[in-house]
Amino acid sequence: MTTLLDEPVRRQLRIVDVEDRAGLVGSAVAGLSLTWVFYNRILPTEGTLGFIVCWWLSFTALYLLYTGLRRGRVVLTDRFAVLLAHSAAALVGIALTTVIGYTLIRGARALIHTNFFTQDLRTAGPLEPLSSGGALHALVGTLIQISIAIAITLPLGILCAVYLTEVGGRASRLVRSVVEAMTALPSIVAGLFAYVVLLIGFGMRLSGFVAAMAISVMMLPIIARSSEVVLRLVPSGLREASLALGATQWRTVWSVVLPTARPGLATALVLGTARGIGETSPVLLTAGFTTYLNLNPFSGPMVSLPLFTFKMSQSPEPNYISRAFGAAALLLVVVLLLFAFSRWMAGRGRSGSR
Repeated sequence: MTTLLDEPVRRQLRIVDVEDRAGLVGSAVAGLSLTWVFYNRILPTEGTLGFIVCWWLSFTALYLLYTGLRRGRVVLTDRFAVLLAHSAAALVGIALTTVIGYTLIRGARALIHTNFFTQDLRTAGPLEPLSSGGALHALVGTLIQISIAIAITLPLGILCAVYLTEVGGRASRLVRSVVEAMTALPSIVAGLFAYVVLLIGFGMRLSGFVAAMAISVMMLPIIARSSEVVLRLVPSGLREASLALGATQWRTVWSVVLPTARPGLATALVLGTARGIGETSPVLLTAGFTTYLNLNPFSGPMVSLPLFTFKMSQSPEPNYISRAFGAAALLLVVVLLLFAFSRWMAGRGRSGSR
C-alpha cells in the first residue's frame, strides 16, 4: 500500500527566501569589488564597457557558486537560465533607453522652439539660429506620403490575406512565399524598383507620389502577412454558422470574418505604417529634397522626416545637426505612439474575444 511517505517530493524551483536575496545582493557587491581590484589595480585594462562585462561575469560566477552550494544542481540550472533571461532583457532595455534618450536630448535644442513645428527652411540657411525655420515641410510631407501609401496598401494587403485564408487555390502557396520573401526585402531595393519603373519607365519626376509608391512596396508584405495571421485566428465556427444560415462566402467574409478581426487588422495596419514611415532609402531615390512646403504630391520634390534627418546630418553646421536630431526625435515619438497604439489595439482585441 502506498503511503504519504512514499509519495515523491516535488522540487520547488521558484521559491526565493531572504537568504537567496541576500546571496544575490552579496554576489553583486562581491563581484563589483573583485572586478574593481583586478580590472583597475592589477590588470592593465581600462574602459567602462569592459568593466561592466567583467563585473557581470564575476557576479554570475559568484552567484551560481552560492546557489549551487546551497540549492543543488537542478536549482542552479534554473537560476542560471533565469539570470540569462533577465540579463538579456536588461541589455535590450538599456540599449533602447540609451538610443531614445540620446536622440531626445540632442534634439531638445530644436524641439523647444515653436517655429520648428510651424515653419519650413525656405528662409533659414545653415547659419540661421534655431529660432528661425523648422521642419514643417518634412512633417507634412511624411503625413501625405504615408497617407497615400496606406490608401494603396490597406485594401491590397487585406485582399491578399483574404485570398490566402478564405479562397486559397493552387497559387496560394506561391503568393504566400512571395509575401514572406518581400517581408525581408531591403528598403533600397524598393526604392530602386520605384525609380526604375516610375521615373525611368513612365517618365515621372521626383515627387511625393513616387515616394509613396516606394513606401507601399515596403508596407504591403507587412500588412498582408499580419492580416493573414489575424484572419486565421477567427474561429471557424463563425464561418460555418454564417454559411449554414444561407450566406454566401463573400457575405460571410464581409459581415463576419472582417468585423471579428477588426482589432487585429488595425494592429497590422499600424505595424505596416510604422515600418513605412521611418524608411529613408526609398524616399532618398524617389522624393527629392526641398526646403519649402509642398502640398502637391504629384508635382515637385517633397521631403519627409527621415530624408530631412539624413540631409541635415550631412551638414557640418551645429544648427543643422540639431535640426536633424529634432526631426529624428519627432519621428521617434510618432513611431513609438504607433507601436503603443498597436499594443493597445491588440490588448483590446484579446479582451473583447473573451
